Amino acid sequence: MPTAAARSGPVSSVAPAAPVAAVADHRGLDLAAVRLTHGPLAEWQELNAAATIPHCIAQLETSGVLDNFRRVVGESGAEFRGFWFADSDLYKVIEAVGWEIARTGTEEFDAWLDDVVGLVARTAEPSGYVHTYIQGVAPEKKFVQLELTHEMYVLGHMIQAAVALSRANGRDDLLRLARSFADLVDRRFGPGREDGICGHPEIETALVELYRHTGEERYLRLAERMVDLRGRGLLPVGGLGARYFQDHAPVREATSAVGHAVRQLYLNAGVTDVYLETGDATLMSAMDAQWASVHERKMYISGAFGSRHRDEAFGDDYELPSERAYAETCATIADLHWTWRMLLAGGAAGAATFAETIEREIHNALAASIDASGTRFFYSNPLQQRPDRYSEENAPRTRTPWYVCACCPPNIARTVAQLSCYVASSTADTLWVHLLAGAEIDLPEHLGDGVLRIETSYPADGAVRLSVHGQVVDGARLAVRIPSWSSASEVRDDDGAAAAATDGYAVLPLTAGATYDLDLDLAPRFTRAHHRVDAVRGTLAIERGPLVYCIEQADLDGVEVDDLVLVPGAGVAEGEGTALTVTCAVVPGGDALYPAAGAPPTAAADHPATVTATAIPFATWGNRAPGPMRVWIPVQTF
Repeated sequence: MPTAAARSGPVSSVAPAAPVAAVADHRGLDLAAVRLTHGPLAEWQELNAAATIPHCIAQLETSGVLDNFRRVVGESGAEFRGFWFADSDLYKVIEAVGWEIARTGTEEFDAWLDDVVGLVARTAEPSGYVHTYIQGVAPEKKFVQLELTHEMYVLGHMIQAAVALSRANGRDDLLRLARSFADLVDRRFGPGREDGICGHPEIETALVELYRHTGEERYLRLAERMVDLRGRGLLPVGGLGARYFQDHAPVREATSAVGHAVRQLYLNAGVTDVYLETGDATLMSAMDAQWASVHERKMYISGAFGSRHRDEAFGDDYELPSERAYAETCATIADLHWTWRMLLAGGAAGAATFAETIEREIHNALAASIDASGTRFFYSNPLQQRPDRYSEENAPRTRTPWYVCACCPPNIARTVAQLSCYVASSTADTLWVHLLAGAEIDLPEHLGDGVLRIETSYPADGAVRLSVHGQVVDGARLAVRIPSWSSASEVRDDDGAAAAATDGYAVLPLTAGATYDLDLDLAPRFTRAHHRVDAVRGTLAIERGPLVYCIEQADLDGVEVDDLVLVPGAGVAEGEGTALTVTCAVVPGGDALYPAAGAPPTAAADHPATVTATAIPFATWGNRAPGPMRVWIPVQTF
């Protein structure tokens, strides 16, 4: 078994994933070294700081999460509220605050942190254990029902929050508490001790990051052990089945994504993290196969995952229904974290494919999960909503301010706060730009003492200008991703010299004073699904740049969105702002449920009525009025 790389002390990188071994192909940049200065991602971070994080903080009170801690120490007489893993909501909000401090240096949340970290400290037992459901409701279940109680999952989020705070401003009070709890788990379940894994993976990636942050190798060994023990029948899976828990096969043999989508994707992030510190090639081989399974056969066009409401689960290959898509927000977030680690690791799919996937997720599924106010959220993100669709607790017709199972809103907050970490990375002689966004990027020390500025209104516009300022070391290079959907595939310098894309990136000299221009082709396009995706056979989706589009009932007058059929041969035209227009035929009403087919209508002449329908970015749907929506538009009526 490969061993961890030698190291001299704690990692100093201010980022959510900071590998320390020499295994990684790419190194991430510090969060504060990449400043999103303008454009939709920058605006989203500002909205997150001004609205989403304060909203989440308020909801921790009204939902009872903080009272659950207070009742353990006799500071509240309220009954326990929420799910047994509700503590994790607090830790995710703390993590969001930590990355916001790292991003801006804000002191706005300091008093709140004093209060809540102090509350956690009072709740923690001398052993380090802190889990308010077990402590206050079911103490007899401590480490007894690992398949259900989520004790280690909650600890994982506690660790990530603690690391974020420590990296952001050196605040280590929560880190000490998290380490104490992690030490307890290590004494109970570490190498040579009792076998045990959590029913909800997440602690694995957190333990690896704790190792990176502290230099304490036993945290890495504990993460390795948990990876190695999965799939060995340790969990009493009951009626849910072993696949639900990813406990059906050892990690190195589990090459297809199955079961609860969020759990599978968090597990994969942790496995990839273990690889990044050990170089265990058998783990990377499994992750390459898993990545292909997830993204080549089980990913929605929006960058969402999980096709079944039952068990919040992956379905079979190509099982991707639109209106019954579960597509949980947390699954997209988990995959973003995993895919970034695959990029750092140099996975087989290639950096450009990983980066384009992250871009798809951020601009579509993740963006659609939150409304324009930053305070209402989707848990489930279907690609079609019918007129009579009923609301379910975690799949409502409209976004809601919070959920009883509130995993998604604080997860959004922590992810948006760290978005700049996914913009760029570095290798020995190259700065790599993966996400195209208005930004200032400080060059890593080994490349110089300068700044790369990116000016663009992308994805509203395809013009991207990159300029290099300050000191740069000789021989340094700049690699700029050119998306696969763009027919424009080169970057030009001031003299007109062009660098074409190879493996998805145009590689240029990183020269002080240099300016480079990229003009992407943002022509709208139709996209079809693989022929085995039966749910959308005979339909097309509309895309423009990285954005997936939909037609929403709010833009139609006197016509039902479910009666629209794309007119063969009609193109897509630019509309106002980011909107597009497309000519559609209107299928006449009055059909019986199963009329005789006859000759299928395939041309506009077969439909007397046509309309010019407006298509809007999927990310913005549901911001005006509740109602029907669909991404995949039929080309024929059968």
